[in-house]
Amino acid sequence: MFTGLIAELGSVESIERNDSGARLRIAADVGGELSPGDSIAVSGACLTAVDPGPGGFSADVMNQTLDLTALGALEPGSRVNLEPALRASDRLGGHIVQGHVDGTGRVAGIAADGFARRVRVELPPGLERYVVEHGSIALNGVSLTVAAIDGRIVEVSLIPETLERTTFGTITAGDPVNVEVDLIARHAERLLKGFEVSNGK
Repeated sequence: MFTGLIAELGSVESIERNDSGARLRIAADVGGELSPGDSIAVSGACLTAVDPGPGGFSADVMNQTLDLTALGALEPGSRVNLEPALRASDRLGGHIVQGHVDGTGRVAGIAADGFARRVRVELPPGLERYVVEHGSIALNGVSLTVAAIDGRIVEVSLIPETLERTTFGTITAGDPVNVEVDLIARHAERLLKGFEVSNGK
């Protein structure tokens, strides 16, 4: 489990393709805090650390993950948001993030808003029903508050701290974005469907 609070910006050193997917090598100081087999969120996708060390770590990514997430668009030199798995002693400063990407959205627009920046993201079809204004959403692994939603377009407002510490500082229109909707919204929908079935609706 994660919180959506990014620990570090990493850099993709290499991508080794194989029949099953790819092995990423990511340069990051956080590698020194990891043990083999630890979970780490890479731009919102939960991966398993391989050969971690002070200079970084590797991670194997299956073809399905490459196809269904923005990780498939990575190339050497790409920056990625990194967050190690939550420990029992950590504060839950963002919201509950599983690292299970629900789909890939696209940056639909970026606009300056005083010292902040407003980013509009087009969600994959069907995910908009899990998003509410002022609710939580994870975009590229970052826990954000929804400022506005219009159909499939969700808008978030990013402060300078977020822009400096995450990949949102260099994101551009058209870029793919990993989207994970609020887990509570999904559970609420499931419970309501069960209630309707039990009542013959």
